[in-house]
Amino acid sequence: MPELTIVAPTLNERQNIAVLFAALDRALAGIDFELIVVDDDSPDGTSDFARKLAQSDRRIRVVERIGRNGLSSAAVEGFLASSAPYLAVIDADMQHDERVLPEMLAKLKAENLDLVLASRNTVAGSMGEFSSKRVALSNLGKRLGRLICHAEVSDPMSGFFVLRRTFLNEVVHSLTLTGFKILIDILASSPRPVRIGEVGYTFRNRMYGESKLDILVGLEYLKLLADKLLGGWVPVNYILYSAVGSLGVVGHLLCLFLLLHGARMGFSEAQTITSGLMIVANFLLNNAITFRTHRLQGWRMLVGLALYCVACTIGLLTNVRIADLLRSAHFSWYVAGFGGIVIGSVWNYWVTSIFVWRIYRKSRSARRLQASAATAAVGQAEAVR
Repeated sequence: MPELTIVAPTLNERQNIAVLFAALDRALAGIDFELIVVDDDSPDGTSDFARKLAQSDRRIRVVERIGRNGLSSAAVEGFLASSAPYLAVIDADMQHDERVLPEMLAKLKAENLDLVLASRNTVAGSMGEFSSKRVALSNLGKRLGRLICHAEVSDPMSGFFVLRRTFLNEVVHSLTLTGFKILIDILASSPRPVRIGEVGYTFRNRMYGESKLDILVGLEYLKLLADKLLGGWVPVNYILYSAVGSLGVVGHLLCLFLLLHGARMGFSEAQTITSGLMIVANFLLNNAITFRTHRLQGWRMLVGLALYCVACTIGLLTNVRIADLLRSAHFSWYVAGFGGIVIGSVWNYWVTSIFVWRIYRKSRSARRLQASAATAAVGQAEAVR
Protein backbone atom coordinates (compact mmCIF):
# COMPACT_ATOMS: atom_id res chain seq x y z
CA MET A 1 0.00 0.00 0.00
CA PRO A 2 1.45 3.43 -0.95
CA GLU A 3 1.91 6.09 1.69
CA LEU A 4 0.50 8.86 -0.51
CA THR A 5 -2.14 8.78 -3.25
CA ILE A 6 -2.23 11.73 -5.63
CA VAL A 7 -5.50 12.18 -7.54
CA ALA A 8 -5.46 14.05 -10.86
CA PRO A 9 -8.93 14.76 -12.32
CA THR A 10 -8.67 15.04 -16.11
CA LEU A 11 -10.67 16.08 -19.13
CA ASN A 12 -8.96 16.08 -22.52
CA GLU A 13 -5.50 16.19 -20.93
CA ARG A 14 -3.82 13.23 -22.59
CA GLN A 15 -0.69 15.26 -23.34
CA ASN A 16 -0.20 16.10 -19.67
CA ILE A 17 -0.32 12.69 -18.01
CA ALA A 18 3.17 11.42 -18.84
CA VAL A 19 4.69 14.84 -18.05
CA LEU A 20 2.83 15.01 -14.73
CA PHE A 21 3.88 11.52 -13.63
CA ALA A 22 7.53 12.14 -14.54
CA ALA A 23 7.47 15.39 -12.55
CA LEU A 24 5.89 13.65 -9.54
CA ASP A 25 8.47 10.87 -9.74
CA ARG A 26 11.28 13.42 -9.51
CA ALA A 27 9.66 15.51 -6.78
CA LEU A 28 8.64 12.58 -4.56
CA ALA A 29 11.91 10.62 -4.62
CA GLY A 30 12.00 8.43 -1.52
CA ILE A 31 8.22 8.65 -0.94
CA ASP A 32 6.02 5.66 -1.76
CA PHE A 33 3.25 7.19 -3.87
CA GLU A 34 0.72 6.38 -6.58
CA LEU A 35 -1.06 8.53 -9.14
CA ILE A 36 -4.75 7.95 -9.79
CA VAL A 37 -5.98 9.53 -13.00
CA VAL A 38 -9.74 10.15 -12.81
CA ASP A 39 -10.93 10.84 -16.33
CA ASP A 40 -14.41 11.97 -17.32
CA ASP A 41 -14.60 9.97 -20.55
CA SER A 42 -12.31 12.34 -22.46
CA PRO A 43 -12.81 12.08 -26.24
CA ASP A 44 -9.07 12.58 -26.79
CA GLY A 45 -8.29 9.14 -25.32
CA THR A 46 -6.85 10.31 -22.00
CA SER A 47 -7.99 7.14 -20.20
CA ASP A 48 -6.50 4.77 -22.79
CA PHE A 49 -3.21 6.67 -22.80
CA ALA A 50 -3.05 6.59 -18.99
CA ARG A 51 -3.73 2.83 -19.02
CA LYS A 52 -0.81 2.28 -21.39
CA LEU A 53 1.42 4.16 -18.95
CA ALA A 54 0.04 2.06 -16.09
CA GLN A 55 1.09 -1.14 -17.86
CA SER A 56 4.72 -0.11 -17.48
CA ASP A 57 4.43 1.41 -13.98
CA ARG A 58 2.13 0.02 -11.31
CA ARG A 59 2.12 3.38 -9.50
CA ILE A 60 -0.35 4.70 -12.09
CA ARG A 61 -4.02 3.75 -11.89
CA VAL A 62 -7.03 4.91 -13.88
CA VAL A 63 -10.64 5.58 -12.89
CA GLU A 64 -12.75 6.36 -15.97
CA ARG A 65 -16.19 7.82 -15.34
CA ILE A 66 -19.01 7.48 -17.86
CA GLY A 67 -21.98 9.85 -17.72
CA ARG A 68 -20.59 11.88 -14.83
CA ASN A 69 -18.38 14.93 -14.65
CA GLY A 70 -17.04 17.56 -12.28
CA LEU A 71 -13.70 18.08 -10.59
CA SER A 72 -14.99 17.80 -7.02
CA SER A 73 -16.71 14.45 -7.48
CA ALA A 74 -13.75 13.17 -9.53
CA ALA A 75 -11.32 14.02 -6.73
CA VAL A 76 -13.44 12.25 -4.11
CA GLU A 77 -13.93 9.14 -6.26
CA GLY A 78 -10.17 9.00 -6.68
CA PHE A 79 -9.71 9.28 -2.91
CA LEU A 80 -12.20 6.47 -2.32
CA ALA A 81 -10.37 4.23 -4.78
CA SER A 82 -7.22 4.47 -2.65
CA SER A 83 -6.11 2.77 0.55
CA ALA A 84 -3.32 5.24 1.34
CA PRO A 85 -3.33 7.07 4.70
CA TYR A 86 -2.49 10.38 3.00
CA LEU A 87 -4.28 11.81 -0.03
CA ALA A 88 -3.56 14.70 -2.39
CA VAL A 89 -5.25 16.34 -5.35
CA ILE A 90 -3.40 18.11 -8.14
CA ASP A 91 -4.40 19.53 -11.51
CA ALA A 92 -3.13 17.64 -14.55
CA ASP A 93 -2.39 20.86 -16.46
CA MET A 94 0.91 21.38 -14.58
CA GLN A 95 -0.14 24.72 -13.08
CA HIS A 96 0.39 23.31 -9.59
CA ASP A 97 4.01 23.01 -8.49
CA GLU A 98 4.46 19.34 -7.57
CA ARG A 99 7.84 20.14 -5.94
CA VAL A 100 6.11 21.44 -2.79
CA LEU A 101 4.30 18.13 -2.16
CA PRO A 102 7.08 16.67 0.08
CA GLU A 103 6.97 19.82 2.24
CA MET A 104 3.18 19.64 2.43
CA LEU A 105 3.22 15.97 3.46
CA ALA A 106 5.95 16.53 6.03
CA LYS A 107 4.07 19.46 7.55
CA LEU A 108 0.85 17.43 7.71
CA LYS A 109 2.56 14.64 9.65
CA ALA A 110 4.88 16.72 11.85
CA GLU A 111 2.16 19.11 13.07
CA ASN A 112 -0.63 16.49 13.24
CA LEU A 113 -2.82 18.50 10.86
CA ASP A 114 -5.98 17.46 9.03
CA LEU A 115 -5.09 19.20 5.80
CA VAL A 116 -2.27 21.22 4.24
CA LEU A 117 -3.02 23.38 1.21
CA ALA A 118 -0.67 24.96 -1.28
CA SER A 119 -1.45 28.67 -1.21
CA ARG A 120 -0.87 31.36 -3.82
CA ASN A 121 -1.64 34.11 -1.31
CA THR A 122 1.11 33.71 1.28
CA VAL A 123 4.43 35.57 1.39
CA ALA A 124 6.08 32.61 -0.34
CA GLY A 125 3.23 32.22 -2.84
CA SER A 126 2.23 33.99 -6.02
CA MET A 127 -0.53 34.04 -8.64
CA GLY A 128 2.20 33.89 -11.28
CA GLU A 129 1.19 35.37 -14.62
CA PHE A 130 -2.53 35.28 -13.96
CA SER A 131 -4.36 38.12 -15.76
CA SER A 132 -5.75 40.91 -13.59
CA LYS A 133 -9.28 39.78 -14.48
CA ARG A 134 -8.60 36.21 -13.32
CA VAL A 135 -6.95 37.52 -10.13
CA ALA A 136 -10.03 39.65 -9.42
CA LEU A 137 -12.34 36.65 -9.98
CA SER A 138 -10.18 34.51 -7.70
CA ASN A 139 -10.27 37.16 -4.97
CA LEU A 140 -14.05 37.45 -5.27
CA GLY A 141 -14.39 33.68 -5.00
CA LYS A 142 -12.09 33.73 -1.98
CA ARG A 143 -14.24 36.30 -0.17
CA LEU A 144 -17.43 34.39 -0.93
CA GLY A 145 -15.85 31.09 0.12
CA ARG A 146 -15.02 32.45 3.56
CA LEU A 147 -18.76 32.72 4.24
CA ILE A 148 -19.01 28.95 4.61
CA CYS A 149 -15.50 27.73 5.46
CA HIS A 150 -14.91 26.46 8.98
CA ALA A 151 -11.28 27.52 8.88
CA GLU A 152 -9.28 30.68 8.26
CA VAL A 153 -7.21 30.11 5.13
CA SER A 154 -5.46 32.49 2.74
CA ASP A 155 -6.45 30.62 -0.42
CA PRO A 156 -9.79 28.76 -0.08
CA MET A 157 -9.98 28.60 -3.89
CA SER A 158 -6.88 26.38 -4.04
CA GLY A 159 -7.31 23.02 -5.75
CA PHE A 160 -3.95 21.71 -4.56
CA PHE A 161 -3.78 20.13 -1.10
CA VAL A 162 -2.92 17.07 1.00
CA LEU A 163 -5.19 15.59 3.68
CA ARG A 164 -5.42 12.65 6.02
CA ARG A 165 -7.62 9.69 5.18
CA THR A 166 -9.13 9.87 8.68
CA PHE A 167 -10.23 13.47 8.10
CA LEU A 168 -11.77 12.59 4.72
CA ASN A 169 -13.80 9.89 6.46
CA GLU A 170 -15.24 12.55 8.80
CA VAL A 171 -16.54 14.78 6.02
CA VAL A 172 -17.12 12.60 2.96
CA HIS A 173 -20.81 11.88 3.64
CA SER A 174 -21.56 15.60 4.00
CA LEU A 175 -19.89 16.75 0.80
CA THR A 176 -22.00 18.47 -1.83
CA LEU A 177 -19.65 17.46 -4.68
CA THR A 178 -20.83 20.40 -6.77
CA GLY A 179 -18.57 22.23 -9.17
CA PHE A 180 -14.82 22.45 -9.10
CA LYS A 181 -13.78 23.81 -5.68
CA ILE A 182 -13.46 20.66 -3.60
CA LEU A 183 -11.38 22.35 -0.88
CA ILE A 184 -14.21 24.71 0.08
CA ASP A 185 -16.65 21.80 0.07
CA ILE A 186 -14.39 19.85 2.45
CA LEU A 187 -13.80 22.78 4.82
CA ALA A 188 -17.50 23.72 4.89
CA SER A 189 -18.53 20.10 5.57
CA SER A 190 -16.31 19.58 8.61
CA PRO A 191 -18.28 19.11 11.85
CA ARG A 192 -15.40 20.66 13.83
CA PRO A 193 -12.64 23.26 13.40
CA VAL A 194 -10.13 22.00 10.85
CA ARG A 195 -6.46 21.71 11.81
CA ILE A 196 -5.01 23.28 8.69
CA GLY A 197 -1.60 24.37 7.45
CA GLU A 198 -0.35 26.20 4.37
CA VAL A 199 2.67 26.05 2.09
CA GLY A 200 3.30 28.83 -0.44
CA TYR A 201 3.84 28.15 -4.14
CA THR A 202 3.85 30.02 -7.43
CA PHE A 203 1.01 29.27 -9.81
CA ARG A 204 2.43 28.25 -13.19
CA ASN A 205 1.18 28.78 -16.71
CA ARG A 206 -0.86 25.96 -18.23
CA MET A 207 1.28 23.66 -20.38
CA TYR A 208 -1.52 22.16 -22.47
CA GLY A 209 -5.26 22.45 -22.82
CA GLU A 210 -7.65 25.31 -22.17
CA SER A 211 -9.17 26.85 -19.07
CA LYS A 212 -12.44 25.24 -18.00
CA LEU A 213 -13.58 28.42 -16.26
CA ASP A 214 -16.79 29.78 -17.77
CA ILE A 215 -20.03 31.33 -16.56
CA LEU A 216 -21.63 27.94 -15.88
CA VAL A 217 -18.64 26.82 -13.80
CA GLY A 218 -19.04 30.06 -11.83
CA LEU A 219 -22.72 29.22 -11.36
CA GLU A 220 -21.79 25.81 -9.96
CA TYR A 221 -19.56 27.55 -7.42
CA LEU A 222 -22.49 29.73 -6.34
CA LYS A 223 -24.62 26.56 -6.08
CA LEU A 224 -22.05 25.07 -3.71
CA LEU A 225 -22.08 28.20 -1.54
CA ALA A 226 -25.88 28.26 -1.48
CA ASP A 227 -26.11 24.59 -0.58
CA LYS A 228 -23.80 25.04 2.40
CA LEU A 229 -25.51 28.25 3.55
CA LEU A 230 -28.94 26.60 3.38
CA GLY A 231 -27.66 23.55 5.21
CA GLY A 232 -29.10 21.20 2.59
CA TRP A 233 -32.70 21.89 3.69
CA VAL A 234 -33.72 23.17 0.26
CA PRO A 235 -32.18 21.61 -2.87
CA VAL A 236 -30.20 24.31 -4.66
CA ASN A 237 -31.24 22.77 -7.97
CA TYR A 238 -34.86 23.48 -7.02
CA ILE A 239 -34.03 27.15 -6.49
CA LEU A 240 -32.41 27.27 -9.93
CA TYR A 241 -35.37 25.39 -11.41
CA SER A 242 -37.75 27.95 -9.90
CA ALA A 243 -35.59 30.82 -11.16
CA VAL A 244 -35.70 29.39 -14.68
CA GLY A 245 -39.48 29.03 -14.31
CA SER A 246 -39.79 32.66 -13.19
CA LEU A 247 -37.75 33.75 -16.18
CA GLY A 248 -40.07 31.65 -18.31
CA VAL A 249 -43.09 33.58 -16.97
CA VAL A 250 -41.52 36.86 -18.06
CA GLY A 251 -40.66 35.38 -21.46
CA HIS A 252 -44.20 34.01 -21.79
CA LEU A 253 -45.81 37.40 -21.21
CA LEU A 254 -43.39 39.12 -23.59
CA CYS A 255 -43.92 36.54 -26.35
CA LEU A 256 -47.69 36.63 -25.86
CA PHE A 257 -47.68 40.42 -26.14
CA LEU A 258 -45.68 40.31 -29.37
CA LEU A 259 -47.97 37.72 -30.97
CA LEU A 260 -51.14 39.53 -29.90
CA HIS A 261 -50.12 43.06 -30.84
CA GLY A 262 -47.39 42.45 -33.42
CA ALA A 263 -48.63 39.43 -35.35
CA ARG A 264 -52.31 40.22 -34.62
CA MET A 265 -53.07 36.63 -33.61
CA GLY A 266 -56.11 35.54 -31.66
CA PHE A 267 -55.58 34.94 -27.95
CA SER A 268 -56.05 31.17 -28.00
CA GLU A 269 -53.66 30.70 -30.90
CA ALA A 270 -51.06 33.05 -29.38
CA GLN A 271 -51.35 31.41 -25.96
CA THR A 272 -50.91 27.92 -27.43
CA ILE A 273 -47.84 28.89 -29.46
CA THR A 274 -46.31 30.79 -26.55
CA SER A 275 -46.88 27.93 -24.10
CA GLY A 276 -45.19 25.46 -26.44
CA LEU A 277 -42.22 27.77 -27.00
CA MET A 278 -41.79 28.40 -23.27
CA ILE A 279 -41.86 24.70 -22.43
CA VAL A 280 -39.06 24.10 -24.92
CA ALA A 281 -37.14 27.18 -23.70
CA ASN A 282 -37.46 26.11 -20.05
CA PHE A 283 -36.29 22.61 -20.92
CA LEU A 284 -33.22 23.93 -22.73
CA LEU A 285 -32.33 26.34 -19.91
CA ASN A 286 -32.75 23.67 -17.25
CA ASN A 287 -30.69 21.26 -19.32
CA ALA A 288 -27.89 23.84 -19.67
CA ILE A 289 -27.99 25.35 -16.16
CA THR A 290 -30.02 23.54 -13.49
CA PHE A 291 -28.98 20.02 -14.49
CA ARG A 292 -25.71 20.93 -16.17
CA THR A 293 -23.80 17.97 -14.74
CA HIS A 294 -26.50 15.59 -16.04
CA ARG A 295 -27.34 17.43 -19.24
CA LEU A 296 -28.84 15.47 -22.10
CA GLN A 297 -27.35 15.43 -25.58
CA GLY A 298 -28.26 14.05 -28.99
CA TRP A 299 -31.27 11.78 -29.21
CA ARG A 300 -31.49 11.61 -25.40
CA MET A 301 -32.33 15.33 -25.45
CA LEU A 302 -35.32 14.68 -27.72
CA VAL A 303 -36.56 11.88 -25.47
CA GLY A 304 -36.00 14.11 -22.44
CA LEU A 305 -37.97 16.95 -24.04
CA ALA A 306 -40.92 14.62 -24.71
CA LEU A 307 -40.89 13.41 -21.08
CA TYR A 308 -40.53 16.99 -19.87
CA CYS A 309 -43.62 18.05 -21.82
CA VAL A 310 -45.64 15.19 -20.34
CA ALA A 311 -44.46 15.97 -16.80
CA CYS A 312 -45.20 19.69 -17.16
CA THR A 313 -48.67 18.98 -18.56
CA ILE A 314 -49.49 16.83 -15.53
CA GLY A 315 -47.96 19.52 -13.31
CA LEU A 316 -50.22 22.14 -14.91
CA LEU A 317 -53.33 20.00 -14.31
CA THR A 318 -52.21 19.46 -10.70
CA ASN A 319 -51.65 23.19 -10.30
CA VAL A 320 -55.18 24.00 -11.47
CA ARG A 321 -56.77 21.25 -9.34
CA ILE A 322 -55.00 22.35 -6.15
CA ALA A 323 -55.88 25.98 -6.79
CA ASP A 324 -59.56 25.03 -7.31
CA LEU A 325 -59.60 23.04 -4.05
CA LEU A 326 -58.08 25.93 -2.10
CA ARG A 327 -60.50 28.40 -3.63
CA SER A 328 -63.48 26.15 -2.84
CA ALA A 329 -62.19 26.04 0.75
CA HIS A 330 -62.69 29.84 0.83
CA PHE A 331 -59.04 30.84 0.55
CA SER A 332 -58.44 34.12 -1.26
CA TRP A 333 -57.72 33.93 -5.00
CA TYR A 334 -54.05 34.88 -4.58
CA VAL A 335 -53.45 32.27 -1.86
CA ALA A 336 -55.16 29.61 -3.98
CA GLY A 337 -53.19 30.65 -7.05
CA PHE A 338 -49.87 30.68 -5.20
CA GLY A 339 -50.61 27.29 -3.63
CA GLY A 340 -51.28 25.79 -7.04
CA ILE A 341 -48.05 27.25 -8.42
CA VAL A 342 -45.96 25.86 -5.55
CA ILE A 343 -47.44 22.36 -5.76
CA GLY A 344 -47.12 22.32 -9.54
CA SER A 345 -43.54 23.58 -9.36
CA VAL A 346 -42.49 20.99 -6.78
CA TRP A 347 -44.14 18.24 -8.85
CA ASN A 348 -42.39 19.36 -12.03
CA TYR A 349 -39.00 19.56 -10.32
CA TRP A 350 -39.05 16.14 -8.66
CA VAL A 351 -40.61 14.30 -11.58
CA THR A 352 -38.25 15.79 -14.16
CA SER A 353 -35.28 15.26 -11.84
CA ILE A 354 -36.09 11.57 -11.56
CA PHE A 355 -37.45 10.70 -15.00
CA VAL A 356 -35.89 13.27 -17.37
CA TRP A 357 -32.43 14.00 -16.01
CA ARG A 358 -32.33 10.95 -13.69
CA ILE A 359 -30.03 12.59 -11.16
CA TYR A 360 -30.97 10.21 -8.33
CA ARG A 361 -30.50 7.11 -10.45
CA LYS A 362 -27.05 8.37 -11.42
CA SER A 363 -26.21 9.16 -7.82
CA ARG A 364 -26.91 5.56 -6.87
CA SER A 365 -24.80 4.38 -9.79
CA ALA A 366 -22.00 6.65 -8.65
CA ARG A 367 -22.15 5.19 -5.16
CA ARG A 368 -22.00 1.66 -6.56
CA LEU A 369 -19.00 2.57 -8.68
CA GLN A 370 -17.31 4.21 -5.71
CA ALA A 371 -17.91 1.13 -3.58
CA SER A 372 -16.53 -1.11 -6.32
CA ALA A 373 -13.47 1.09 -6.68
CA ALA A 374 -12.87 1.07 -2.94
CA THR A 375 -13.26 -2.73 -2.80
CA ALA A 376 -10.82 -3.12 -5.68
CA ALA A 377 -8.31 -0.87 -3.94
CA VAL A 378 -8.52 -2.88 -0.73
CA GLY A 379 -8.09 -6.11 -2.69
CA GLN A 380 -5.07 -4.70 -4.46
CA ALA A 381 -3.54 -3.64 -1.15
CA GLU A 382 -4.09 -7.09 0.29
CA ALA A 383 -2.49 -8.67 -2.78
CA VAL A 384 0.58 -6.47 -2.41
CA ARG A 385 0.95 -7.52 1.21
